[in-house]
Amino acid sequence: MNDRKRVLILCTGNSARGQMAEGLLRHDGGDVFKVESAGTEPSHVRPQAIEAMREISIDISSHRSKSVDEFVGQEFDTVITVCDNANERCPVFPGKVERVHWSFEDPAAAEGDEAARLAVFRRVRDEIREHLVGFISSR
Repeated sequence: MNDRKRVLILCTGNSARGQMAEGLLRHDGGDVFKVESAGTEPSHVRPQAIEAMREISIDISSHRSKSVDEFVGQEFDTVITVCDNANERCPVFPGKVERVHWSFEDPAAAEGDEAARLAVFRRVRDEIREHLVGFISSR
């Protein structure tokens, strides 16, 4: 399907929020979207993000943290920033691009024991999914 809408999800580290959003939109959006995620300062996919997604039967264990530089010059229908830092540092993409910004707490910065930190990843995952439901239904 060549008429799929191209979506880039952008965050800072591409380690949690962007990865979860990519997995959710691929899963929930079906064949309507071609989804990528990237970071302004890519690092690695957090194990807690992988676990939070596994709990809802979405496997992101093969994802890798990508730099936004890999996508500069490519055309997207929509660029979604999921943190304020990425929103401020988002490059300009060619063509008519819809920019969407959602500010989510960084679950990677959560403190406490593993259970407490994983609870934050779950909450942020669910908040992202709630926003994506509205995004998908408006397309």
